[in-house]
Amino acid sequence: MLIRRGGDRILIDCGEGTQRQLMRSTGLADLDVILITHLHADHVLGLPGLVKTFGLRDRDKPLVIAGPPALQQFWAAMRRTVIGTLPYDIEIVPVHHEVAWSGEDYRIEAVPTEHGIPSVGYALIEDDRPGRFDADRARELGVTDVREFGVLQRGGDVVTEAGETVRPADVLGEHRLGRKIVYTGDTAACSSVREAARDATLLVHEATFLQEDAERARQTHHSTALDAALTAAAANVRMLALTHVSTRYVPRTLEEEATAVFDTAFVARDFDRIDLPFPERGEPVHEPRGGRPRHESAEAATSER
Repeated sequence: MLIRRGGDRILIDCGEGTQRQLMRSTGLADLDVILITHLHADHVLGLPGLVKTFGLRDRDKPLVIAGPPALQQFWAAMRRTVIGTLPYDIEIVPVHHEVAWSGEDYRIEAVPTEHGIPSVGYALIEDDRPGRFDADRARELGVTDVREFGVLQRGGDVVTEAGETVRPADVLGEHRLGRKIVYTGDTAACSSVREAARDATLLVHEATFLQEDAERARQTHHSTALDAALTAAAANVRMLALTHVSTRYVPRTLEEEATAVFDTAFVARDFDRIDLPFPERGEPVHEPRGGRPRHESAEAATSER
């Protein structure tokens, strides 16, 4: 999954074929950080090719790769035997349940998960934003210099010509909530994910099995579609995307199982796009295959006709 927030580009997991899918959709933009959930092959084998391609493009900006502590050993072996020399630095950040990455006005926390090996999910949590500024109210209180509007919006007090102190609380509405995205990676349903996903804008939860195969899910430390839906409902999330679906199922059957409990659930497919507006501006919007190239969309439409 690629998260685009402002100018930041955050990739979560890097399985085989990741580089190709990026080139077919958003383009191979310079990533700021790669977050690895665990070290099973389908989540890491795309790393060597991707970082080598960045090197061939003369990247000089350091790249952060964060993941469970065993990532350090994996990376050392890959660097020695497969990757070799790179023209830019890579920083390996071992995480368990702390902040894995910080950006402007947001942080990404690692969330312990249950997959039979050391594994983590990730929660991108934006800072709350100041309430809306009431310019008319500020003028009524004697604040006439527009430069002092900015002082109030940044949390500072202003003294008017009449000697009265105007505080931010006098002219700002209630704080506005930021957005939260939670990505589980591979995991059995667990309390740490439910807690991390509390009031999330989007929960991306694995759903490898249907409930009829719940025993198999338990043995392999995976989740069913029902598990994911129950987690979303308990955590009061706004949208649920199901991933890591076994090829033994038709995706529609997992959607039916999940939506019986949580009506905004869907099975995520290659090139799906989800737009996440701020909470006061509307609900998340799922655009199936909305991230694929326009020329590919046109070719598909032509073949369908």
